[in-house]
Amino acid sequence: MQPFDFQPRTRVVFAPGAIERLGELARELNFHRTLLVADRGLVDSGHVDEALAPLRLAGIEVAGFHEFEVNPDTSMVEAGRQFAAPHDIDSIIGLGGGSSLDCAKGINFLLTNGGEMRDYLGYGKAKQPLLPMIGVPTTSGTGSEAQSYALISDSQTHIKMACGDSKAAFRIALLDPALTISQPRSITATSGFDAIAHAVETYVTTRRSGLSEFFSREAWRLLESNYEIVLEQPTNLEARGAMQLGSYFAGMAIENSMLGATHACANPLTTHYSTVHGAALAMLLPSVVRWNGTVVGEQYADLLRLSSAQASSNGRGSFETLAQRLEQLAAAGGLRQSLRTAGVPQSDLEMLATEAATQWTGTFNPRKFDFAGAMEVYEQAY
Repeated sequence: MQPFDFQPRTRVVFAPGAIERLGELARELNFHRTLLVADRGLVDSGHVDEALAPLRLAGIEVAGFHEFEVNPDTSMVEAGRQFAAPHDIDSIIGLGGGSSLDCAKGINFLLTNGGEMRDYLGYGKAKQPLLPMIGVPTTSGTGSEAQSYALISDSQTHIKMACGDSKAAFRIALLDPALTISQPRSITATSGFDAIAHAVETYVTTRRSGLSEFFSREAWRLLESNYEIVLEQPTNLEARGAMQLGSYFAGMAIENSMLGATHACANPLTTHYSTVHGAALAMLLPSVVRWNGTVVGEQYADLLRLSSAQASSNGRGSFETLAQRLEQLAAAGGLRQSLRTAGVPQSDLEMLATEAATQWTGTFNPRKFDFAGAMEVYEQAY
Protein backbone atom coordinates (compact mmCIF):
# COMPACT_ATOMS: atom_id res chain seq x y z
CA MET A 1 0.00 0.00 0.00
CA GLN A 2 1.40 3.38 -1.04
CA PRO A 3 1.93 5.74 1.94
CA PHE A 4 0.38 9.23 1.85
CA ASP A 5 0.12 12.42 3.88
CA PHE A 6 -3.33 14.02 3.48
CA GLN A 7 -4.44 17.33 4.93
CA PRO A 8 -7.63 18.89 3.53
CA ARG A 9 -7.08 22.60 2.97
CA THR A 10 -10.37 23.51 1.30
CA ARG A 11 -13.87 23.69 2.73
CA VAL A 12 -16.45 22.50 0.19
CA VAL A 13 -19.93 24.03 -0.02
CA PHE A 14 -22.19 22.23 -2.52
CA ALA A 15 -25.81 23.10 -3.36
CA PRO A 16 -27.90 24.46 -6.21
CA GLY A 17 -28.14 28.19 -5.57
CA ALA A 18 -25.04 28.19 -3.33
CA ILE A 19 -23.80 31.33 -5.12
CA GLU A 20 -26.27 33.27 -2.94
CA ARG A 21 -24.06 32.39 0.06
CA LEU A 22 -20.93 33.92 -1.45
CA GLY A 23 -21.14 37.13 0.60
CA GLU A 24 -21.76 35.24 3.83
CA LEU A 25 -18.84 32.87 3.21
CA ALA A 26 -16.53 35.71 2.22
CA ARG A 27 -17.38 37.54 5.45
CA GLU A 28 -16.53 34.42 7.46
CA LEU A 29 -13.03 34.65 5.97
CA ASN A 30 -12.85 38.39 6.77
CA PHE A 31 -12.97 39.55 3.16
CA HIS A 32 -13.34 43.35 2.92
CA ARG A 33 -11.76 44.37 -0.39
CA THR A 34 -11.70 41.47 -2.81
CA LEU A 35 -10.49 40.88 -6.37
CA LEU A 36 -13.02 39.01 -8.52
CA VAL A 37 -11.25 37.16 -11.33
CA ALA A 38 -13.68 36.10 -14.06
CA ASP A 39 -13.33 36.05 -17.84
CA ARG A 40 -15.43 38.18 -20.19
CA GLY A 41 -17.73 35.28 -20.96
CA LEU A 42 -18.78 35.20 -17.31
CA VAL A 43 -19.59 38.91 -17.47
CA ASP A 44 -21.73 38.39 -20.59
CA SER A 45 -23.52 35.35 -19.13
CA GLY A 46 -24.60 37.29 -16.04
CA HIS A 47 -22.68 35.07 -13.61
CA VAL A 48 -20.48 37.97 -12.51
CA ASP A 49 -23.62 39.89 -11.51
CA GLU A 50 -24.81 36.79 -9.61
CA ALA A 51 -21.58 36.88 -7.62
CA LEU A 52 -21.55 40.65 -7.11
CA ALA A 53 -25.04 40.80 -5.59
CA PRO A 54 -24.35 38.76 -2.40
CA LEU A 55 -20.88 40.29 -2.05
CA ARG A 56 -22.23 43.83 -2.11
CA LEU A 57 -25.07 42.85 0.20
CA ALA A 58 -22.39 41.73 2.67
CA GLY A 59 -20.66 45.10 2.35
CA ILE A 60 -17.61 43.77 0.52
CA GLU A 61 -15.83 46.03 -1.96
CA VAL A 62 -15.13 44.28 -5.26
CA ALA A 63 -12.63 45.02 -8.03
CA GLY A 64 -13.26 42.90 -11.13
CA PHE A 65 -10.45 41.67 -13.36
CA HIS A 66 -11.63 40.21 -16.68
CA GLU A 67 -8.79 40.77 -19.17
CA PHE A 68 -7.55 37.25 -19.82
CA GLU A 69 -8.29 34.37 -22.18
CA VAL A 70 -8.50 30.58 -22.17
CA ASN A 71 -5.18 29.11 -21.02
CA PRO A 72 -4.02 32.24 -19.15
CA ASP A 73 -0.39 33.11 -19.75
CA THR A 74 2.28 34.94 -17.82
CA SER A 75 1.49 38.31 -19.41
CA MET A 76 -2.19 38.04 -18.46
CA VAL A 77 -1.32 37.16 -14.88
CA GLU A 78 1.07 40.11 -14.70
CA ALA A 79 -1.72 42.35 -16.04
CA GLY A 80 -3.92 41.07 -13.23
CA ARG A 81 -1.26 41.87 -10.67
CA GLN A 82 -0.89 45.40 -12.02
CA PHE A 83 -4.67 45.86 -11.97
CA ALA A 84 -5.03 44.57 -8.40
CA ALA A 85 -2.06 46.32 -6.77
CA PRO A 86 -3.62 49.83 -6.41
CA HIS A 87 -6.84 48.41 -4.93
CA ASP A 88 -5.15 47.19 -1.73
CA ILE A 89 -7.13 43.95 -1.84
CA ASP A 90 -7.18 41.50 1.05
CA SER A 91 -8.67 38.48 -0.75
CA ILE A 92 -9.38 36.93 -4.16
CA ILE A 93 -12.37 35.13 -5.68
CA GLY A 94 -11.95 33.02 -8.81
CA LEU A 95 -15.21 32.61 -10.75
CA GLY A 96 -15.39 30.49 -13.89
CA GLY A 97 -13.61 27.57 -15.46
CA GLY A 98 -10.05 26.48 -14.89
CA SER A 99 -8.74 29.59 -16.66
CA SER A 100 -10.34 31.91 -14.09
CA LEU A 101 -9.32 29.79 -11.12
CA ASP A 102 -5.73 29.35 -12.30
CA CYS A 103 -5.42 33.04 -13.17
CA ALA A 104 -6.65 33.93 -9.67
CA LYS A 105 -3.97 31.71 -8.12
CA GLY A 106 -1.30 33.17 -10.39
CA ILE A 107 -2.20 36.75 -9.49
CA ASN A 108 -2.08 35.78 -5.83
CA PHE A 109 1.48 34.44 -6.17
CA LEU A 110 2.73 37.68 -7.73
CA LEU A 111 0.83 40.05 -5.44
CA THR A 112 2.04 38.44 -2.25
CA ASN A 113 5.46 37.09 -3.15
CA GLY A 114 6.60 39.24 -6.07
CA GLY A 115 8.69 38.16 -9.03
CA GLU A 116 7.19 36.44 -12.06
CA MET A 117 5.36 33.17 -12.63
CA ARG A 118 8.51 31.35 -13.75
CA ASP A 119 9.81 31.78 -10.21
CA TYR A 120 7.03 29.48 -8.93
CA LEU A 121 7.46 26.62 -11.39
CA GLY A 122 7.34 23.43 -9.37
CA TYR A 123 6.06 23.28 -5.82
CA GLY A 124 6.57 25.21 -2.58
CA LYS A 125 8.39 28.26 -3.97
CA ALA A 126 6.22 30.90 -2.23
CA LYS A 127 7.98 32.19 0.88
CA GLN A 128 5.22 34.53 2.10
CA PRO A 129 1.55 33.75 2.88
CA LEU A 130 -0.95 34.14 0.05
CA LEU A 131 -4.25 36.01 0.30
CA PRO A 132 -7.29 33.88 1.22
CA MET A 133 -9.27 32.75 -1.82
CA ILE A 134 -12.67 31.33 -2.71
CA GLY A 135 -13.06 29.27 -5.89
CA VAL A 136 -16.42 29.19 -7.68
CA PRO A 137 -16.27 26.87 -10.72
CA THR A 138 -18.84 27.36 -13.48
CA THR A 139 -17.71 24.31 -15.47
CA SER A 140 -17.22 20.67 -14.57
CA GLY A 141 -13.75 20.00 -15.88
CA THR A 142 -10.38 21.02 -14.51
CA GLY A 143 -11.03 20.47 -10.81
CA SER A 144 -8.75 23.46 -10.15
CA GLU A 145 -10.90 24.38 -7.15
CA ALA A 146 -9.56 21.24 -5.44
CA GLN A 147 -5.90 21.79 -6.26
CA SER A 148 -2.97 23.84 -5.01
CA TYR A 149 -1.50 24.22 -8.51
CA ALA A 150 -1.98 26.96 -11.10
CA LEU A 151 -1.39 26.03 -14.75
CA ILE A 152 -0.03 29.13 -16.46
CA SER A 153 1.37 29.24 -20.01
CA ASP A 154 4.64 30.99 -20.73
CA SER A 155 3.66 33.91 -22.98
CA GLN A 156 6.83 33.46 -25.07
CA THR A 157 7.16 29.69 -25.43
CA HIS A 158 3.45 28.84 -24.82
CA ILE A 159 4.58 25.94 -22.65
CA LYS A 160 2.29 25.27 -19.68
CA MET A 161 3.93 25.69 -16.28
CA ALA A 162 2.59 23.95 -13.18
CA CYS A 163 3.13 26.34 -10.26
CA GLY A 164 2.05 24.87 -6.93
CA ASP A 165 2.13 25.60 -3.24
CA SER A 166 0.07 24.42 -0.30
CA LYS A 167 -0.71 28.09 0.40
CA ALA A 168 -2.32 28.42 -3.05
CA ALA A 169 -5.27 26.16 -2.19
CA PHE A 170 -8.68 27.82 -2.07
CA ARG A 171 -9.99 28.26 1.46
CA ILE A 172 -13.50 27.51 0.18
CA ALA A 173 -14.72 25.79 -2.99
CA LEU A 174 -18.30 26.88 -3.65
CA LEU A 175 -19.96 24.33 -5.94
CA ASP A 176 -23.27 25.49 -7.43
CA PRO A 177 -24.35 23.17 -10.27
CA ALA A 178 -26.91 25.76 -11.45
CA LEU A 179 -23.98 27.88 -12.64
CA THR A 180 -22.99 25.19 -15.16
CA ILE A 181 -26.31 25.10 -17.00
CA SER A 182 -25.59 28.20 -19.13
CA GLN A 183 -22.38 26.85 -20.67
CA PRO A 184 -22.49 25.95 -24.38
CA ARG A 185 -22.73 22.29 -25.31
CA SER A 186 -19.18 22.37 -26.66
CA ILE A 187 -17.85 23.49 -23.27
CA THR A 188 -19.92 20.85 -21.47
CA ALA A 189 -18.37 18.25 -23.80
CA THR A 190 -14.72 19.31 -23.61
CA SER A 191 -14.64 20.20 -19.92
CA GLY A 192 -16.54 17.04 -19.01
CA PHE A 193 -14.10 14.86 -20.92
CA ASP A 194 -11.23 16.67 -19.19
CA ALA A 195 -12.67 15.54 -15.85
CA ILE A 196 -13.18 11.99 -17.16
CA ALA A 197 -9.53 11.86 -18.23
CA HIS A 198 -8.49 13.02 -14.77
CA ALA A 199 -10.43 10.20 -13.15
CA VAL A 200 -8.94 7.55 -15.44
CA GLU A 201 -5.35 8.80 -15.33
CA THR A 202 -5.14 9.40 -11.60
CA TYR A 203 -6.37 5.88 -10.89
CA VAL A 204 -3.25 4.28 -12.37
CA THR A 205 -0.33 6.66 -11.71
CA THR A 206 2.77 5.59 -9.86
CA ARG A 207 1.85 8.05 -7.08
CA ARG A 208 -1.62 6.65 -6.50
CA SER A 209 -2.59 5.67 -2.97
CA GLY A 210 -5.63 4.19 -1.26
CA LEU A 211 -6.88 7.73 -0.71
CA SER A 212 -6.38 8.98 -4.27
CA GLU A 213 -7.96 5.80 -5.63
CA PHE A 214 -11.06 6.53 -3.56
CA PHE A 215 -11.40 9.95 -5.19
CA SER A 216 -10.65 8.57 -8.67
CA ARG A 217 -13.23 5.81 -8.41
CA GLU A 218 -15.99 8.10 -7.16
CA ALA A 219 -15.13 10.68 -9.81
CA TRP A 220 -15.30 8.05 -12.56
CA ARG A 221 -18.59 6.65 -11.25
CA LEU A 222 -20.25 10.08 -11.27
CA LEU A 223 -18.74 11.36 -14.51
CA GLU A 224 -19.06 8.28 -16.69
CA SER A 225 -22.73 7.76 -15.85
CA ASN A 226 -23.78 11.42 -16.21
CA TYR A 227 -21.68 12.78 -19.10
CA GLU A 228 -24.10 11.65 -21.81
CA ILE A 229 -27.08 12.78 -19.73
CA VAL A 230 -25.91 16.40 -19.41
CA LEU A 231 -25.20 16.49 -23.14
CA GLU A 232 -28.71 15.24 -23.93
CA GLN A 233 -30.49 17.06 -21.07
CA PRO A 234 -28.51 20.25 -20.42
CA THR A 235 -30.94 21.54 -17.77
CA ASN A 236 -30.89 18.31 -15.73
CA LEU A 237 -29.70 19.76 -12.43
CA GLU A 238 -29.19 16.37 -10.77
CA ALA A 239 -26.82 15.27 -13.54
CA ARG A 240 -25.10 18.67 -13.54
CA GLY A 241 -24.50 18.29 -9.82
CA ALA A 242 -23.05 14.82 -10.29
CA MET A 243 -20.68 16.14 -12.96
CA GLN A 244 -19.56 19.01 -10.75
CA LEU A 245 -18.90 16.73 -7.79
CA GLY A 246 -17.14 14.26 -10.09
CA SER A 247 -14.93 17.04 -11.39
CA TYR A 248 -14.10 18.10 -7.83
CA PHE A 249 -13.28 14.55 -6.75
CA ALA A 250 -11.08 14.12 -9.84
CA GLY A 251 -9.29 17.32 -8.86
CA MET A 252 -8.71 15.89 -5.40
CA ALA A 253 -7.31 12.76 -7.03
CA ILE A 254 -4.87 14.89 -9.07
CA GLU A 255 -3.76 16.69 -5.93
CA ASN A 256 -2.89 13.35 -4.36
CA SER A 257 -1.66 11.23 -7.27
CA MET A 258 -0.85 13.50 -10.28
CA LEU A 259 -1.52 12.62 -13.95
CA GLY A 260 0.13 10.59 -16.72
CA ALA A 261 0.97 10.17 -20.38
CA THR A 262 -2.32 11.50 -21.75
CA HIS A 263 -1.70 14.97 -20.38
CA ALA A 264 1.96 14.75 -21.37
CA CYS A 265 0.89 14.14 -24.97
CA ALA A 266 -1.98 16.67 -24.90
CA ASN A 267 0.03 19.71 -23.83
CA PRO A 268 2.16 19.93 -27.01
CA LEU A 269 -1.03 19.84 -29.09
CA THR A 270 -2.33 22.90 -27.23
CA THR A 271 1.05 24.62 -27.55
CA HIS A 272 1.41 24.16 -31.32
CA TYR A 273 -2.15 23.95 -32.66
CA SER A 274 -4.22 25.67 -29.94
CA THR A 275 -6.17 22.42 -29.60
CA VAL A 276 -8.80 22.68 -26.87
CA HIS A 277 -7.48 20.70 -23.93
CA GLY A 278 -10.52 18.45 -23.52
CA ALA A 279 -10.61 17.71 -27.25
CA ALA A 280 -6.93 16.75 -27.19
CA LEU A 281 -7.55 14.39 -24.29
CA ALA A 282 -10.46 12.79 -26.15
CA MET A 283 -8.15 12.00 -29.06
CA LEU A 284 -5.39 10.60 -26.89
CA LEU A 285 -6.84 8.91 -23.79
CA PRO A 286 -8.12 5.72 -25.53
CA SER A 287 -4.67 5.22 -27.09
CA VAL A 288 -2.91 5.72 -23.75
CA VAL A 289 -5.28 3.23 -22.07
CA ARG A 290 -4.41 0.66 -24.73
CA TRP A 291 -0.69 1.44 -24.38
CA ASN A 292 -0.79 1.20 -20.57
CA GLY A 293 -3.10 -1.80 -20.53
CA THR A 294 -0.47 -4.50 -20.29
CA VAL A 295 0.78 -2.89 -17.08
CA VAL A 296 -2.42 -1.77 -15.32
CA GLY A 297 -5.13 -3.90 -16.91
CA GLU A 298 -6.51 -4.93 -13.51
CA GLN A 299 -6.92 -1.30 -12.42
CA TYR A 300 -8.77 -0.54 -15.64
CA ALA A 301 -10.99 -3.54 -14.91
CA ASP A 302 -11.87 -1.92 -11.56
CA LEU A 303 -13.17 1.15 -13.42
CA LEU A 304 -15.17 -1.01 -15.81
CA ARG A 305 -16.95 -2.67 -12.90
CA LEU A 306 -18.18 0.81 -11.91
CA SER A 307 -19.14 1.70 -15.46
CA SER A 308 -22.67 2.06 -16.72
CA ALA A 309 -21.47 -0.05 -19.65
CA GLN A 310 -21.39 -2.90 -17.12
CA ALA A 311 -18.41 -4.58 -18.71
CA SER A 312 -17.22 -7.68 -16.94
CA SER A 313 -13.93 -8.35 -18.73
CA ASN A 314 -10.72 -8.69 -16.75
CA GLY A 315 -7.01 -8.57 -17.37
CA ARG A 316 -5.87 -7.86 -20.90
CA GLY A 317 -9.37 -7.47 -22.32
CA SER A 318 -10.35 -4.78 -19.84
CA PHE A 319 -8.23 -2.03 -21.31
CA GLU A 320 -9.65 -2.50 -24.81
CA THR A 321 -13.19 -2.39 -23.42
CA LEU A 322 -12.39 0.74 -21.42
CA ALA A 323 -10.77 2.39 -24.47
CA GLN A 324 -13.89 1.65 -26.51
CA ARG A 325 -16.11 3.14 -23.80
CA LEU A 326 -13.97 6.29 -23.76
CA GLU A 327 -14.28 6.55 -27.55
CA GLN A 328 -18.04 6.19 -27.16
CA LEU A 329 -18.12 9.04 -24.63
CA ALA A 330 -15.96 11.24 -26.86
CA ALA A 331 -18.30 10.59 -29.78
CA ALA A 332 -21.30 11.55 -27.65
CA GLY A 333 -19.64 14.91 -27.06
CA GLY A 334 -18.95 15.41 -30.75
CA LEU A 335 -15.22 15.46 -30.07
CA ARG A 336 -12.56 14.68 -32.67
CA GLN A 337 -11.53 11.08 -32.86
CA SER A 338 -8.03 11.31 -34.37
CA LEU A 339 -5.05 13.60 -34.76
CA ARG A 340 -5.48 13.41 -38.53
CA THR A 341 -8.99 14.85 -38.39
CA ALA A 342 -7.65 17.60 -36.09
CA GLY A 343 -5.27 18.73 -38.84
CA VAL A 344 -2.03 17.55 -37.24
CA PRO A 345 0.53 16.76 -39.97
CA GLN A 346 1.99 13.28 -39.64
CA SER A 347 5.42 14.84 -40.18
CA ASP A 348 5.00 16.68 -36.83
CA LEU A 349 4.65 13.53 -34.72
CA GLU A 350 8.36 13.23 -33.93
CA MET A 351 8.49 16.86 -32.79
CA LEU A 352 5.41 16.33 -30.61
CA ALA A 353 6.84 13.13 -29.12
CA THR A 354 10.10 14.87 -28.29
CA GLU A 355 8.21 17.52 -26.34
CA ALA A 356 5.77 15.08 -24.73
CA ALA A 357 8.66 13.01 -23.38
CA THR A 358 9.85 16.04 -21.36
CA GLN A 359 6.46 16.74 -19.72
CA TRP A 360 6.37 16.38 -15.94
CA THR A 361 3.12 14.41 -15.84
CA GLY A 362 4.65 11.68 -17.97
CA THR A 363 6.99 10.78 -15.11
CA PHE A 364 4.02 9.48 -13.11
CA ASN A 365 2.68 7.22 -15.87
CA PRO A 366 2.48 3.54 -14.80
CA ARG A 367 4.36 2.40 -17.91
CA LYS A 368 7.75 4.03 -18.48
CA PHE A 369 7.05 6.98 -20.76
CA ASP A 370 9.68 8.31 -23.13
CA PHE A 371 10.04 9.43 -26.76
CA ALA A 372 9.35 5.93 -28.09
CA GLY A 373 6.24 5.60 -25.93
CA ALA A 374 4.97 9.01 -26.99
CA MET A 375 5.46 8.06 -30.65
CA GLU A 376 3.44 4.88 -30.13
CA VAL A 377 0.60 6.86 -28.53
CA TYR A 378 0.57 9.55 -31.23
CA GLU A 379 0.76 7.00 -34.06
CA GLN A 380 -2.11 5.01 -32.58
CA ALA A 381 -4.15 8.20 -32.13
CA TYR A 382 -3.39 9.32 -35.69
